Amino acid sequence: WAVTPLLMMGGAYLCYEGFEKLWHFFAHRGAEAVEEHEELLEAAADPAVDLVAFEKTKIKGAIRTDFILSAEIIVIALGTVQGQDLVTRIGVLSAIAVLMTIGVYGLVAGIVKLDDAGLYLVQREGGSAWRRSLRAFGRFILRLAPWLMKSLGVLGTIAMFLVGGGILVHGIPPVYDLLHHLEELAHGLAAFGGLLTTIVMLLYNALFGILAGGLVLGIVNLLGRLRGGQSG
Repeated sequence: WAVTPLLMMGGAYLCYEGFEKLWHFFAHRGAEAVEEHEELLEAAADPAVDLVAFEKTKIKGAIRTDFILSAEIIVIALGTVQGQDLVTRIGVLSAIAVLMTIGVYGLVAGIVKLDDAGLYLVQREGGSAWRRSLRAFGRFILRLAPWLMKSLGVLGTIAMFLVGGGILVHGIPPVYDLLHHLEELAHGLAAFGGLLTTIVMLLYNALFGILAGGLVLGIVNLLGRLRGGQSG
């Protein structure tokens, strides 16, 4: 009985996280964003500064979001095999946990360390063609890493709305019924009905996720003001 409420809570949180990122991006695009970037550059250039401590808030937020995503995946898996015996449920959840840890978070760890790998290659000494190729490849990685991280940040935010919004849509019957009706209309309007149906579903989930995230963020900020403290 707890599967659906847990999914809805996790979906709402993902939408909240995504909308908060959008709000921060559009609300802090001026002098404050420039100042924050300069502080980060100064901290990175100062060997006495502990970057882990400097980025403590962002690291906490990333860990919290990853925890929610992992919990959502486990709950979805549990809902899929809830009719099976205990041994099957334990086996499926354990296998998913291992695959997620190695396949997803292992990949994320590799991406995070890309710049370190590039720096290591750039610092390789030697005049041979192989060593020069390694240094050139390292410079390419160092140029690529910032753009890759920015792109992943954008895609991650979109994914939050798609996943969180999709969970909420499927958990609220009237909203899901409206989506089903729109999908039927899209399927009958064009020759590429299947593709159009998929696009309608993604846009619907994303839009609902954005609306839900804005609502949750508004509630969180309101509660923060009522407590007399800072929200978020």
